[in-house]
Amino acid sequence: MITGGSRGLGREMVLAVARAGATVVVASRKLDACESVAEEVRAAGGQALAVACHVGQWEDLGRLADTVWREFGRVDVLVNNAGMSPHYGSLAEVNEAMWDKVLDVNLKGPFRLSALIGERMVADGGGAIINISSIAAYRPSAGEAPYAAAKAGLNNLTLSLARSFAPTVRVNCVVAGPFLTDISKAWKPEVLERQMRKLVLGRAGEPAEIVGAVLYLASNASSFVTGSVIDVHGGGF
Repeated sequence: MITGGSRGLGREMVLAVARAGATVVVASRKLDACESVAEEVRAAGGQALAVACHVGQWEDLGRLADTVWREFGRVDVLVNNAGMSPHYGSLAEVNEAMWDKVLDVNLKGPFRLSALIGERMVADGGGAIINISSIAAYRPSAGEAPYAAAKAGLNNLTLSLARSFAPTVRVNCVVAGPFLTDISKAWKPEVLERQMRKLVLGRAGEPAEIVGAVLYLASNASSFVTGSVIDVHGGGF
């Protein structure tokens, strides 16, 4: 199951795990967008289910979990990928609604979905949960304070969940740097250039470059790995 699976890094992950032989649940707010990616998987010979879900809505997450268990009877891997970081002019312009929405999508949603899925994974004998965080959790810019705070919380939550669901369910985190997804098209050139100067590799990542870490953490190749935070950010330390 991959949240935020209809675009950007989420879409890339969906296609990659499907090529690896997984049946994929594509979850995102817009059903038609999810169905479009699911159809890509099916056209390539894979299996996919599209489910509309707003990860910031507590009740939606319960419906998502119930739908997937009703359809497949289990979840082996959960990827908490959905996220958002709205622009704002100044900190004083960040109103309560914006703050709550950013924390809901980036932190509350992964917590609730992991709680629902993780407990069922334990009952079923095991599984893997992968949280997708951001380099903003380490090095926040002035324009992403709520998002950076939420992602820092997600890094911490990873460790707590790893202890909570041990020893049968592994929980890990991927800290992503700037990637050239559709969202990056909205970045101002000077902002992108400034970000590139901070990275050892001197460039942004291509979407396909996120999937190696995700496939590793989803598979038995990482059977002795839990509570780990893996950086995939081009050397943005």
